[in-house]
Amino acid sequence: MNHPERIVVGISGASGAPYARRMVQLLLAAGVETHLVVSPLGQRLLHDELGMEGLDLAMLAGGEAGGPTPTGLVLHNHRDVGATIASGSFRHDGMIVVPCSSNTLAAIASGSAQNLMHRAAHVTLKERRRLVLVHREAPLSLVDIRNMQAVTEAGAIVCPASPGFYLGPQTVGDLVDFVVARGLDLLGVPHELHVRWDGKAPPRPTAERP
Repeated sequence: MNHPERIVVGISGASGAPYARRMVQLLLAAGVETHLVVSPLGQRLLHDELGMEGLDLAMLAGGEAGGPTPTGLVLHNHRDVGATIASGSFRHDGMIVVPCSSNTLAAIASGSAQNLMHRAAHVTLKERRRLVLVHREAPLSLVDIRNMQAVTEAGAIVCPASPGFYLGPQTVGDLVDFVVARGLDLLGVPHELHVRWDGKAPPRPTAERP
């Protein structure tokens, strides 16, 4: 896969706002034009988990709250199903929904375009482009499992937000980076996150005795 130049990012209402913020930040750092669509529950998620007042694009990209919109970040209204990303003629290199709620998964699996995020995902599938769904829900119902099967058969990749511990994470940020790095890899976006297994486990921290 060539270096992606344009990626669509959807943020829905499942817990995982730090994943969304880090994804946007690293896409922009890689020079990728990033087209963003956020559902109403996704916006509430950003408020509840990041303390974001309104849809603050500067803060979402890792900058100071209330700052200017970062270059290369384009926001689309979730109700505007006539936006550019709703058309197959709009060329992009892939789409990722991070986090992806079970409701959004179900809409994509069933072909129900209730908003721009769903429509953009359907277009990504029909144009045979890369669609990554970072699902964040536990436990899974049989409905979720069947919806995952349906989107996988349609060509999407389900990448659960399941961080690994074999690299010895020390902070929550390390766990976030693990999941985001998998999403970037699946989109073909280069990054410098140190999350690759080299066959050697890190030293175990010495347990403190009471």
